Amino acid sequence: MKVVIDDKIPYIKEAIEKIADEVVYAEGKSIDHNMVKDADALIVRTRTRCDKALLDHTNVQFIATATIGFDHIDTDYCRTAGIHWQNAPGCNAASVAQYIHSALILLEQKQRQSLEGKTLGIVGVGHVGSLVQKVGKELGMNCLLCDAPRQDTEHNTDFVSLEQISRESDIVTFHVPLIKEGKYKTRHMADKDFLLAMKRDAVLINTARGEVSDNDALLWALNNHIIGHAILDVWENEPDINLTLLYKTIIGTPHIAGYSADGKANATRMALDALCTHFGVNAHYTIEPPSPDNNIITAPTKKDALLKIYNPEADSNALKRNPDLFEFLRGNYPLRRESLAYIFTPETD
Repeated sequence: MKVVIDDKIPYIKEAIEKIADEVVYAEGKSIDHNMVKDADALIVRTRTRCDKALLDHTNVQFIATATIGFDHIDTDYCRTAGIHWQNAPGCNAASVAQYIHSALILLEQKQRQSLEGKTLGIVGVGHVGSLVQKVGKELGMNCLLCDAPRQDTEHNTDFVSLEQISRESDIVTFHVPLIKEGKYKTRHMADKDFLLAMKRDAVLINTARGEVSDNDALLWALNNHIIGHAILDVWENEPDINLTLLYKTIIGTPHIAGYSADGKANATRMALDALCTHFGVNAHYTIEPPSPDNNIITAPTKKDALLKIYNPEADSNALKRNPDLFEFLRGNYPLRRESLAYIFTPETD
C-alpha cells in the first residue's frame, strides 16, 4: 500500500510506516496529480483540494482528512469515482472549546466586566457547539442555541432562529460547516443584515470557516460601530487575509483554534483507524501528544490558570506582528495541551 500524507500531520510517522509499504510526505498544498497517481490512499488536511484535477486516472481509493471540515473534498466527484473518504468529526472539539473559553476570559478582562448573566448565541450545536455551551454555562452565561438541521430532524423546541440569535445575543459564536448553497447554506451566514440586527456592543466570534462570515461586511460593521468587537480564527481567502480586518479584531489568529496537541492526536488516530478499517489492516499503534514541561499550574483562580495553560492573545500578537507568516505560524504551531493535561493548585498567601 502506498500512502501520500500531508507532512504537517503530527504523531503519524511511526504508526503509518508500520501499516503502509510506501509513504510519501509532502506539503499539503504541493500534493499534485503526479504525486498521487500511483497512491492507494491520501491522508490530508484542508490545504489539499481533493477533486477531479487531483484524483482523475489515479489509483487512489481512499482519502482520510485529519480535520472536522471536509469542504476541501469534492464529495460528489469521489462518490462517482468510487473513492471512499472519511473526516474526523469531533477530533478537535475540546481544543476549539478551550480557545473559546480562554477568549471569553480575555474578553472579561479587557472589558472589565463579568460575562455572568450575558447571553451567548451558539450557531451550530454539534461536537464543538455542545462543548461551547458548557463553557458558557460555566461562566454563568445564558445560552441561545441555533441549529437548523438538528431542529428539523429532532423537532427540538430548545433551538431558536438565527434572527433571534442576532437580536438577543451579547456574543455570537459560529460552529457550523461551510455549506455554499441549499436550505442549510452557511456561507456568509453572518452577512450585513445579520450584523445590522446585532446589539451595538455585541461580539462576533468565528472559529468555524472563514466564509461563514462576510469579511467585507464585518469590517464595515466594525468601522461603523455597528457591533463592538470581533474574534476571528478563520478568514476568507486564507492565507491572503484582509489585514485591515485583522487589525480591527480584538483577537485574530491563524486558523489554530483546533490546534491543541490533544486535538491533533485525536485527528491522526481517527485518520489511521479509518485507513486500517478501509483496507482491512490489523495494526496496533499508540498516538499520544507529548506531556507539558510542567503540568502543575499555580494561579489565584481557575480562570487565571486556564489563561496560563492557553492564552490566544499570544497567537493573535504573533499574527499581527507578522501577518505574512500566516501559513508558517499555522504549520509550525507550538505544543499546546488542553487543561486535562494539567493539575491546578490555588495560590496561597
